[in-house]
Amino acid sequence: MDTIYIEEQVRRHARTEAILKRFPNAQQIIVERYSEVFNPHAQNFRIQKQNPSLILAAKANKKVLPTPTQYETGGGANYYFSHMLNCLYDCRYCFLQGMFRSANYLLFVNYEAFVEEIEQLAAVHRNDEKPAWFFSGYDCDSLALEPVSGFAQYFVPKFKALHNAVLELRTKSTQIRWLLDQRPINNVVIAYSLSPISVAEAVESGAPSLQKRIDALLRLQKHGWRVGLRFDPIIWHQDYQADYQCMIETVFDQLDAERIDSVTLGGFRLPKSFYKTMRSLHPQHWLFSAGLSEEAGMISYTPVIEHEMFANLREQALRFIAPEKLFSYPVHGGESAS
Repeated sequence: MDTIYIEEQVRRHARTEAILKRFPNAQQIIVERYSEVFNPHAQNFRIQKQNPSLILAAKANKKVLPTPTQYETGGGANYYFSHMLNCLYDCRYCFLQGMFRSANYLLFVNYEAFVEEIEQLAAVHRNDEKPAWFFSGYDCDSLALEPVSGFAQYFVPKFKALHNAVLELRTKSTQIRWLLDQRPINNVVIAYSLSPISVAEAVESGAPSLQKRIDALLRLQKHGWRVGLRFDPIIWHQDYQADYQCMIETVFDQLDAERIDSVTLGGFRLPKSFYKTMRSLHPQHWLFSAGLSEEAGMISYTPVIEHEMFANLREQALRFIAPEKLFSYPVHGGESAS
């Protein structure tokens, strides 16, 4: 990091001081509010992505939000939270480049406030039949910045005492050393986003290869952690059937299918405004023209293409896992459980 912006209210925070020690040569700039340097109108995501800065700030207002009602992964109540905005990777399909003009990494260091809200919500659902799920990794990769953020190191142990709550860490990262040094916690799931080799190489710039993600999954699984597989978003292309079949077979050839917590299929979808911004950044890219249509302000694959893809991947996945472990999230309706 060449430059680190520090919000005035967190400049003396212990987590801020620990992070700054990791970058002794970085220029440090104090700001009153992080919004002064994150997402102002004059910024350009693509230019800033070439050399992003780190912003350390405090998250105000609500920190933990309910997920859309159609997104369930076997739990009861479902919530998500974002300790960070923006990602180290540069996946072409990622909605963040449509949402933000800034590619800087915005890290909220007031983890204690996040956990307080999680604990309060977990208490509300203490007597529910199913556990409440808390998803991390919506606006960032949960583990990619782990050596700097210490996110998992702080949040994972907190769930030891939350017996009717589950933490899911969504990631593509191989930064799992800390997890491998710990005794697994049964109500924590490490869920990996996976794509075929052809897709990963074409549109997941900077992310670990498919095999490296599988290797990380295997190590976590052997260590005793619960792991999940997230085929999301499913990307349509000429050879998608063969490519996804090869990926699914490769994954289940190496992992213990009986010990997979869940598998989800997710459709490629973008709000129209995000899509327009992303297409303006990459006007010639095939991803933003192939097989897409608009419905109710959302851009996604046509219903025919999406239905075909989901049917194909469901068939492939059910060769290896039980139906109750497979969850589908198509854009054009349909049940979440397969």
